[in-house]
Amino acid sequence: ASAGKWTTSEEFQRLRRKTGVRKQPGCSWLEVNGEIHSFTVDDRRHPETRSIYTELERLTSLIERDGYVPDQQVVMEGTIEGEQKVRSPSRYHSERVAIAFGVLKTPHKSAIRIFKNLRVCSDCHRAIKCISKIIEREIIVRDCNRFHHFKDGQ
Repeated sequence: ASAGKWTTSEEFQRLRRKTGVRKQPGCSWLEVNGEIHSFTVDDRRHPETRSIYTELERLTSLIERDGYVPDQQVVMEGTIEGEQKVRSPSRYHSERVAIAFGVLKTPHKSAIRIFKNLRVCSDCHRAIKCISKIIEREIIVRDCNRFHHFKDGQ
């Protein structure tokens, strides 16, 4: 899908549903004050959703003012339970939601450590670099393949 081959992607999704293979949803989590907080893409279940998304929008606005341009090719298109088609920009990917929560709930200048069950997409990687520079904090994301270490926009 990210290569723009929507027809091939849709055929693959149909085959996946027909054979009963379920896609593992992306999930990110972090520990704050001894408690684990987990998030999925565009997650609205957390009791502090309003403040988390306000912070996420603030961070997005700041990095865009600093020159970050979202990669419009990085979208997820799929179906929810085989019904509604959805396109979700990467700005709501679980790692970004978790980072916004981490900014709100961890001490200023402390590192934010996120764990993610799937790979970090290229757009989120670029955005997190920018966020680390803007908020002047180290961000460490452990995905299914590696540690991503962001500091001062690097």
